[in-house]
This record gives sequence, C-alpha cells and structure tokens, in this order.
Amino acid sequence: MTRLTEDAAGVYVIAATPFLPDGAIDHASIDRMVAFYLEAGATGLTILGMMGEAPKLTQDESLSVVNQVLDQVGGRVPVVVGVSAPGFAQIAGLSAAVMDAGAAAVMIAPPGSLRTDDQIVAYYRQAAEFIGDTPFVLQDFPLVTGVQIAVPVIARIVEESPTCVCLKHEDWPGLDKIGALRAEGRLSRRISILCGNGGLFLPEEMTRGADGAMTGFAFPEMMVDVVRHMRAGEVDRAHDLFDAYLPLARYEQQPGAGLAVRKYILAKRGVIAHDSLRRPGAALNAATRAEVDMLLARQERRLQELS
Repeated sequence: MTRLTEDAAGVYVIAATPFLPDGAIDHASIDRMVAFYLEAGATGLTILGMMGEAPKLTQDESLSVVNQVLDQVGGRVPVVVGVSAPGFAQIAGLSAAVMDAGAAAVMIAPPGSLRTDDQIVAYYRQAAEFIGDTPFVLQDFPLVTGVQIAVPVIARIVEESPTCVCLKHEDWPGLDKIGALRAEGRLSRRISILCGNGGLFLPEEMTRGADGAMTGFAFPEMMVDVVRHMRAGEVDRAHDLFDAYLPLARYEQQPGAGLAVRKYILAKRGVIAHDSLRRPGAALNAATRAEVDMLLARQERRLQELS
C-alpha cells in the first residue's frame, strides 16, 4: 500500500464499526460497508477513529477489524488507522502492526492531559519518535479532547516532525484556522488538511483551502460530490447539493446521539445489518427514529427536485 503523503485529498470516510445486537463485531457487515464506501467514491478510509468506537475494542479486536478492512479494500484506496492510546508503547505497537498489514498512515489525537503549547509539541515529537517513519495524521478535535492546538503550535509540530503529513481539522469554529494555516509562510511545508465534524462546513472549508474531508456521514456520496464540484470550480452546484442533505447532516451532528443516528440510517440503507452501538451506548428511541425517517423522506424529495 502506498503511504499517505502531504498531497492527500478527497474524501477519507470515517468508517463505523458494525456490531451485532449482543455487542460482538459484525464481520459480515464490515465487508458490505467497505464495498459501499468504495462504491460511493471514497478516496480513502479511516478506521478505528472516535466515531468508530475504537476505545470499546480490545487490541485483538482492533487488529481483526484492520485486517478485514484491508483485505476487503485490496489496495484500491489508502486506509488510515486511528492508534490513539494512553501510552506511547501502545501507540507504537498498534502502529507497527497496522502498517505491516498494509495501512497507509496512522492517526493520533492528543491526550486530554496536555495543558501547554510546549507539552503538545513535545507529545507529538515523542509520538513521532516512537512510530519511526510511519506517516501520521494529527487529529485536532478540541471539542472532544479538550486540547486547543493553536496555529503556531501546529506549525511547530509540522516543522519538528516530518512524518506529520496531514491535519484532521475539527476545530469549531475553525474556518479562520484553515485560512491561517494556508497563509503564505505560516507552515514550513504544505501538509494536507482534511476536515471533520460530519462535513457540516465542507463547502466553506474547501473555499478556505482544505483538501477535502476525513469524517463520517450516512451519505458519503454527498461529500464525494461536493468535493468534486468544489475542486472543479462548480461552487454553486456544490452548495446546492450540500443544502439538500443539510437537515440530516445537522441532525447527525448532535453530541452523544450522532453515531446512533448515523448507524440507524446506514442500517436502513442496507449497509450494515444492525444499528447497534457497543455499550456504553444508547439506542435511538421511537420519537428520534420517526424524526430521522421524516428527514430522509424530505431529503429524497429535495434530491428529485435538484436532479
């Protein structure tokens, strides 16, 4: 597998981890889900991220998911694997295993214990030393990690760690941050910027200089088409398409409920067999399911009008 580089662009779909109702991994749904993402036009996949319920998996389960996804992908697109963990030994061990299996890069989020800019820079310097020449994605998601990584700090990490090839940008509000990172002379070298937050600001992020998305949404084909139209200069078409999905994207971004909504829709689309979250994780109640069903029906009508 070709390794991830600073030129990464497009849509790297954050893959869900399918479970059976009893909490066991649904391996049959993994194959079906990977095929669905590839058919939707995903440039790459990112697995074992926060929305992939990675902290709920054992190390053996994590490796089994990685190996199955890589086998199903068959080298057609790059696969990035989340390896965030409390200690560098865990990060290094999982990184080595997934890269040996054929992953393109790993993704590392900062631990919530980091308080100062110097601590953040030192953390990523040490992480880079532990994983050697493995390319890594810096996950900037302060709404979840509680760690604020300012633009000058990202610049220092990029300068000190040549294997940092991509920023997974999920700061919110964060559009000005993208613009600052793309300002001439701000970074010692250009890295890829792929954005998260369910694609909720994708057209604007592309306008500010992002290279695409690295996030999940129950309709990844929307993100693929938006990125394609934006890169072709068809800005109005990109916004029109995005607007058709906006009510669902908004609904899916509810903290604490978003993954359950996404899995419910993926199950309704036949991508996964069950909408189960591994515990702790609550299922949607009847009222929420009815609201999602209504939004899906309205979206279908909007898409027909748009076509």
